[in-house]
Amino acid sequence: MQRRILKLMGAAAAATLLLTACEGEGAGSSGPDEDAEAGDLTVGVAMPTQTYERWLNDGANVEEGLEELGYNVELQYADDDIPTQQQQIDQMVTQGVDALIIASIDGSALSGQLEAAASAGIPVIAYDRLIRDSENVDFYVTFDNYEVGVKQAQSLLYGLGILDENFEEAEDAPEGPLNIELFAGSLDDNNAHFFWDGAMDTLEPYLEDGTLEVPSGQTDIEQAATQRWEQETAQERMENLLTAHYSGDEELHGVLAPADPLSRGIINALRNDGWGETIEDGLPVVTGQDAEIASISLIAQGVQHSTIFKDTRLLADQAVEAADAFLQGEEPEANDTESYDNGVKVVPSYLLDIEMVLQENYEEILVESGYYTEEQVESGQL
Repeated sequence: MQRRILKLMGAAAAATLLLTACEGEGAGSSGPDEDAEAGDLTVGVAMPTQTYERWLNDGANVEEGLEELGYNVELQYADDDIPTQQQQIDQMVTQGVDALIIASIDGSALSGQLEAAASAGIPVIAYDRLIRDSENVDFYVTFDNYEVGVKQAQSLLYGLGILDENFEEAEDAPEGPLNIELFAGSLDDNNAHFFWDGAMDTLEPYLEDGTLEVPSGQTDIEQAATQRWEQETAQERMENLLTAHYSGDEELHGVLAPADPLSRGIINALRNDGWGETIEDGLPVVTGQDAEIASISLIAQGVQHSTIFKDTRLLADQAVEAADAFLQGEEPEANDTESYDNGVKVVPSYLLDIEMVLQENYEEILVESGYYTEEQVESGQL
């Protein structure tokens, strides 16, 4: 890869280098510094927001992993504001970071920043969210996002009794129609489209044969989208759906929700409208993603049906490994070189596995593994 850089020179040295190049010496403005040590190198880490529990954990885990290897870290959160993230990355490039790890707010809004990084010889690692429409994305670390959608849909079908505990057709499956509503993530997040595609490909046969119905008719991702993945937006949309389509005797059996904050907003709307406090007393089945502690507590109580656990500790480790490889003048290991086309190039990627979390297995997956304690699950707080 042509843009491997170990160390950008200090301001004075860079000025001298530029002057030499202008005088015809032919020196480049950047290149691998084989003598640089980790303590001389800085990795810029750009995270989207501190509002989501998971992004706080991601930022802390990436920072810790890099510092354990001896690197300096510049960690910034952008509060879900695109211009702020653009400015933060611009500043990191100007200050001369040696690699960038970016979890973008809008995957198509960073082309200028990535071009500047490429010109400075700074490798760019897209973190969990693919950065689109730029050739200057060197690597991508994420989970199998299509499979996330598949498992969300499977968990919904399981909760509705259509699939059994082995996620095969249940012998006593209801004939239907069972009513569901669909929620999607933020359209500017590339992952939202993978989640949606995986879920809809799984649900489509049941929608076609009449086992499932969507009374609102809102079955396109544009109709189901939730800008910035905001809990309040999801709650408001669910309230509007209930008013418009479920004010009479119409039953609602389940809701496909792609992330835990949306799940909690949807559950708030359902509870406030008198649909029950738990699934056992009539609350519709609601899915989720990210295994946030507040939602795991709800799952333990029988309120939220499921979530998808993506062990972000492993994701952070993979991002750190990728950054370390670039800074050592090597290429990171990819296990997928076909799936993630950002509109300009297929970005070499490393995909991590996911797990479906239900009331019957949350302890095994999350407590016994040390991700949460039982006390945290009981309180719903870290």
